[in-house]
Amino acid sequence: MRGAANRKMTGLEPGGDPAMPHLEFIKASGKLLPHIESYYLFRYDAAEIDGIERVDLGQLRFMISGEGTVFFPDGHSEPTRPIMVNGPGTAAATYKMRGPLHVFGVSLRGIGWKALIGVPAHKVADRIIDGEKLFCEQAPLLLERLRSMTTLEEMVAAIEPLLMMRQQEVKPVPKAHVTFLRVIREWTATDDPTIEWLYARMKAETDMGERQVQRLCKEYFAGSPTHLKRKFRAIGAAMRIYQGAPLDDVIGPFADQSHMINEVKHFTGHTPTTLRANIDPVLAVTLDNESFHFLPDVIPETVDVRRR
Repeated sequence: MRGAANRKMTGLEPGGDPAMPHLEFIKASGKLLPHIESYYLFRYDAAEIDGIERVDLGQLRFMISGEGTVFFPDGHSEPTRPIMVNGPGTAAATYKMRGPLHVFGVSLRGIGWKALIGVPAHKVADRIIDGEKLFCEQAPLLLERLRSMTTLEEMVAAIEPLLMMRQQEVKPVPKAHVTFLRVIREWTATDDPTIEWLYARMKAETDMGERQVQRLCKEYFAGSPTHLKRKFRAIGAAMRIYQGAPLDDVIGPFADQSHMINEVKHFTGHTPTTLRANIDPVLAVTLDNESFHFLPDVIPETVDVRRR
């Protein structure tokens, strides 16, 4: 977990601009790997910070310093909390913070949302959950410890016992749900992920009907299979555009260019033009395929979670 191959930094690297955001993360490993994609430490020492947050699968965040407001796609806003869980989003959100902003975070996989949070995603979509209520008295104590730490490695070592304890408190992920998440991964990896393909594969492997599949999509990803497919498609297109692919090479899964632009903006907060110029620096890192993997890593391909 702490090797160089599993670490990435952006911002305050040698020769970097201290006025820019600094994002450092470590890929998860060990017993928590099925549930966690990565751990990260975000620092931005500006006094006022405005940013964009694309859709994601769920985040656990400890606000070491700084506070502010998150503005959600339905028009409502919520203040940040010292310890907070961001539910899976339905569209891009924006935020306004008072810095300096230092945040230690945990990026959850789809299966991690169920195993560690245990709340149906659709009930908290585009919402902030008070982490102190979720993790009880242990979380505020951990936050105070984090405030005295200087490295991401220290913070990861400090939070792992809390997460493993939480894993024991939440009901195990049912075997059929593990199959569902594996099929979701396979579905997103197909050239043309049709809803019919998803339903047929789930029927063949678990005998689940369409309504059961729809229910699980809402429980894990806060939306229907159709909405989930739109997320996959838009984030995938945004990644390719940001990395330099011509628009003509990206437009294929969409009805036309206008449709592509609208979908990318809906889920990332950026148009194809602003993905390549004036992009939010944190969003830029999350669109790097070698960094945060939104999809298809809803569950690691190499891990048998039934043994965890």
